[in-house]
Amino acid sequence: MRIRIVDAFSARPFAGNPAGVVLLDADAFPDDRYLQQVATEVNLSETAFAHPLPAGGTADWALRWLTPATEVNLCGHATLATAHVLHTTRAATGTIRFATRSGVLTAATDDSGAITMDFPTAPLTPVDVPEAVATGLGGIEILSAHDTGPQVGDLLVELADEAAVRALAPEFRTPAGHGGRGLIATARAENPAAGYDFATRCFFPAVGIGEDPVTGSAHTALAPFWAPRIGRAALTGLQGGARTGLVRTELRGDRTLLTGSAVTVIDGELLVRG
Repeated sequence: MRIRIVDAFSARPFAGNPAGVVLLDADAFPDDRYLQQVATEVNLSETAFAHPLPAGGTADWALRWLTPATEVNLCGHATLATAHVLHTTRAATGTIRFATRSGVLTAATDDSGAITMDFPTAPLTPVDVPEAVATGLGGIEILSAHDTGPQVGDLLVELADEAAVRALAPEFRTPAGHGGRGLIATARAENPAAGYDFATRCFFPAVGIGEDPVTGSAHTALAPFWAPRIGRAALTGLQGGARTGLVRTELRGDRTLLTGSAVTVIDGELLVRG
């Protein structure tokens, strides 16, 4: 089986968020233990596994995402990476429909190679800032906090400015005192003329990811958070610390469109089969 490493939400290599992509040549997934062993071996924030589905159904490919520690319900950058591989290898054309834990997700590739994914919008619920979050973030000013619902499972916190987001060095080994995946920290862009509207960093220690460079699923919560504050449905987010990428978002009610580019940096063979 072929295994590829794809840098997602970037048009150049060694930027964005790398994901493993394994296209299976069977009509079913191997056992869960094998999938987890491969994802742990790849040791990226997510490895995507996909296999084709019979024609005429509601989806074209079945898709699962695993971190080095566990399977997750929703992943944007590994979905984008999978769509990129399917498109560039001509294993699929047009709009691709993926059957996932979060329902059927679609990914459409335009002539430039940019991929637009249609994801469910995360529901936002204002919450008090957990004491463990305030402590783990070193007591920096938090303007607001929101729960992002069961599919995303993060705590979204708004910080005072972009400089505060860039300076983050959180100290926690649990989901930041929140009973979900982890923490999304965001602030309005200091200079929108730089090409983005808000800046974000994401930390997911509960699923074995210290900092995730660019998180598509988080932007299904960031889009409804920032759209009313900035006054536009279509926005661009910059995410990351040492390694960054751009995510274009468009809020459409209960759906959010996420657009980005990707580039394959490694193409090899997976020698151990499940």
